[in-house]
Amino acid sequence: MGRPYNTNKLTQKFLSELIEVLTKDGSYSLRSVFFQENFHSLLGALEETKIKFTAPSDLQRFQEKSLNVLDICFGLGYNSASLLNQLIKQKSYLNLYALEIDKKPLEYSLSNQSFLKLWAPKIKRIFESLYRNDYFEDHFFKCEILWGDAREKINTIPSDDKFDLIYLDGFSPQKCPQVWTIEFLSKVVEKLNPQGYLITYSSSAAVRKTLRNLGLEIFTIKPCFNERTFWSQGTVAIAKLYKNKLKANFNLEKLSVMEEEHLLTKASIPYRDQDLKSSKDDIIKERLNEQLSSNLLSTKKWRKKWGMTKSSFKS
Repeated sequence: MGRPYNTNKLTQKFLSELIEVLTKDGSYSLRSVFFQENFHSLLGALEETKIKFTAPSDLQRFQEKSLNVLDICFGLGYNSASLLNQLIKQKSYLNLYALEIDKKPLEYSLSNQSFLKLWAPKIKRIFESLYRNDYFEDHFFKCEILWGDAREKINTIPSDDKFDLIYLDGFSPQKCPQVWTIEFLSKVVEKLNPQGYLITYSSSAAVRKTLRNLGLEIFTIKPCFNERTFWSQGTVAIAKLYKNKLKANFNLEKLSVMEEEHLLTKASIPYRDQDLKSSKDDIIKERLNEQLSSNLLSTKKWRKKWGMTKSSFKS
């Protein structure tokens, strides 16, 4: 799959080892040994970024205008790099906050020439400044990265700052439930502009149901290339009062009947973290206990009804 990309001792305590991965579209990613999960789909790190984050953002809305973006779980920086790359072309102004717990993925990106060649040269300068100084600013862009636990660092963003786009790209809910709980998502939704989009690769019933219960309208990101290997490429959530504005965004559609029924199963039971300090194991355990005592339809029966395989859904 790839070669080990060693972390320092401090990082090893948290993330252990990172392994370099070459994905199908020729772009590089990493695999976390700690989380036992890749940062991106093996079908293509760059392709995933474009389809699941950049395209649904509908960035043409901000041609020669300004926008505020929050990138949660910055990782290698693909989502922010793709965003910046497009904004450079259309001469837009950007205020960007990024949340990330570990510097090593960004360090890797800055050392990988294949990654850097994907973008305008200016993006390397921005990323180098973020790595060294946690900050970058020029006439067009103001970018800041906050290192640490996202559950804590989101509170350090000025309360008046609201975001036109929020990217949520953490490891999957079952691997890193800390950033998918009701309590954390409540804080995220509070930071969303009334016209803003919250975008994530996740089609988890628990995540979608939580976002809906927090007052957002839920849309699915369409599968691409007519290959319906997966029934959704992710989720976009917006304020219900603004949903009519999505008519021109051809990357999105309403949830199908199948997806709506998914939200009525045990898979929709949320992740909980009341004090925003719980461990992964405690969050998973509490949810499992709630699922075992629930009278909701089992996910297994839902899958059987719709002819789904385990590889084609996320709970």
